[in-house]
Amino acid sequence: MSEIIQPNSPTELAAALAEANRAQRLVAPRGGGTKIDWGNPGARPDIVLSTAKLNRVIEHAWADMTATVEAGCTVAELQRTLAQHRQRLAIDPLWPDRATIGGILATNDSGALRLRYGSLRDLIIGITVALPDGTIAMSGGKVVKNVAGYDLPKLMTGALGTLGVITQAIFRLHPLPAHSQTLTAKMSTMEAAQMLMLAIQDSQLAHSALQFRTSTLDVDILFEGTEAGIAAQRKFVCTLAPFTESTPEVWSARERLWPAEAVVKFSVLPSEIASVPFTDAVIQATGIGYTKLDHARRDLDTVTILTPSKLDAWPAAGDTLALMRAVKHQFDPNAILNRGRYVGGI
Repeated sequence: MSEIIQPNSPTELAAALAEANRAQRLVAPRGGGTKIDWGNPGARPDIVLSTAKLNRVIEHAWADMTATVEAGCTVAELQRTLAQHRQRLAIDPLWPDRATIGGILATNDSGALRLRYGSLRDLIIGITVALPDGTIAMSGGKVVKNVAGYDLPKLMTGALGTLGVITQAIFRLHPLPAHSQTLTAKMSTMEAAQMLMLAIQDSQLAHSALQFRTSTLDVDILFEGTEAGIAAQRKFVCTLAPFTESTPEVWSARERLWPAEAVVKFSVLPSEIASVPFTDAVIQATGIGYTKLDHARRDLDTVTILTPSKLDAWPAAGDTLALMRAVKHQFDPNAILNRGRYVGGI
């Protein structure tokens, strides 16, 4: 059974990690535990290193529209704090009430809002990471246009906790919209849905999110801004398809794919959405999609399996694998962090 350690500070976390490294004990960092089954199962850890007590919003520099937050803070708690000054971190990850900042960064989980605001790699501007040797490394800063130093924030985002343990992050923020409205249009075929999404993307509409639910042939669009601006955009988009108002819950559609034998994340060109062979999928306008497979198949070359499966969770890394292994060895030479969960058994 794995030993669970809950450090009270980044310094304590770094010390615990260094001790595990010296003893060559395997470590699994953990936040809210919402995505512990993403990627390959990996080796059983000797230690689960929890960030549960590192849960503070350290600073909300609302005038500069930045926030510094510890890795164990939930996304929902951060958003509640930012909302006091009518600001937000413009992401919509899975299970925000339980998912932590460190966890969503490690898995690079954002959502449909990335269409307008970018992914986590675009929103993070600084990071603090505990490395296996006990070093506390910092990169970036509190200035949005900071370009100094190695881009550690982007490297750690999506690394699945295999390079270091994130203890703190700094983000650029966006204003909370005064109003928002979600509309849905039911289409007759996959081809019609694809044509509609392409027409919307080619238009002058300033939508914040756009997705297609293949199980119901529904296209959802989100408008944010002033009431007058939303009304004008709604009038225009209704000339493209019979949109009607729906609830914001449609943006949580991908959460309903769980539980399943396997849930996969895939990518497809927006111009080829109609060719996707999945009958129960949620596909964002960026071409990123999610589906559940009761019998996990690899119908696309760019499939990543998120939940446990007998198949390798990752698509082929090609000639980048050697470089990825070299980076892993540089940061974690004893391979104690989440061993085996990432591409190529990293």
